[in-house]
Amino acid sequence: MEDTEDKSFIFQKNLNIAYFKLKEFQFETGEILHNLTVEYTTIGNKILNDNGEIINAVVYFHGLGENCLSISNIQDIIGVNKPLDIDKYFIISITALGSPNSHSPSNSSLKNKFPNYTIMDMVNFQKEFLKSKFKINHVKGLIGFSMGGFEALQWGTSYPDYMDFIISLVSSYKIHGQNYALFKLVNQVIEGDSHYNNGNYEKPLESVGIANELLFLFTLSKDYYRNILDNEGINENLTILNNAFSDYDGNDVILRGNALANYNIENKLENIIAKTLIVAINQDQFFPPELDGIQMNKLINKSKLITYDSLFGHLGINEIIKVENHLRDFFADF
Repeated sequence: MEDTEDKSFIFQKNLNIAYFKLKEFQFETGEILHNLTVEYTTIGNKILNDNGEIINAVVYFHGLGENCLSISNIQDIIGVNKPLDIDKYFIISITALGSPNSHSPSNSSLKNKFPNYTIMDMVNFQKEFLKSKFKINHVKGLIGFSMGGFEALQWGTSYPDYMDFIISLVSSYKIHGQNYALFKLVNQVIEGDSHYNNGNYEKPLESVGIANELLFLFTLSKDYYRNILDNEGINENLTILNNAFSDYDGNDVILRGNALANYNIENKLENIIAKTLIVAINQDQFFPPELDGIQMNKLINKSKLITYDSLFGHLGINEIIKVENHLRDFFADF
């Protein structure tokens, strides 16, 4: 796992982070904010039509607690002559609304006054950015990992003509069961912090790191926890996770958790007309194929499901190269 992390770091170092200001954005609640920050990075070659419009854009959406640089999760399929060929595609990776460094409670003066947003708001935020920054009104495709898959699928149900393809990577069409309980528990731990003060706190909350340790319970495969990590290794990983999120803003976590807990597009999946590839990992504890991928495959027209094995469970997205040939076949149509 260390080699994967080192390789990701090298990949990220070669990416340039950029920032853009949206003049105005209206949330589903009706609230309007001005001068919103969008963090993003781009990879690849722009292809323009006769009107000067980008016609080969592919948008990547990151997972929970990540940012635009997390496109490194799928770095093994990005490059010249790779499935996501950078000579053929212009890839845009965007840090989501509500995540640090894009507009969020922590990146604004609003703190606990930041609007309650939804997955739909996250989609509209990105859509407005693509239009304002790149004058894009149609993309070649959308690729979303985990939480990012929620955005890609939500986009497909709400703006079905906007894209030619969608790739859902270890994701789902709704939050339910243990995942719903998990997000509720994460928020309860933070809200129960004696320093939380209804979100009006001054210093980083120790509870944020502790709350995010809960996510570790489902991140890897059961086999990895049982046979590869001993108890000392588990303690080390919990400490690493706690430290990684120790400075993470509690209001960021609370509002994001609420948005995720309310995500359910099961009755809208029939709206998707784009060709859709569903990638699932057999050992994924967050979104096991039998509960999520297989059901999505039944509910989405023009969809195909592929699965593979990974001891890393949900984090096995870093081994997406295992299905390289399937991806080549899928991209060949575009």
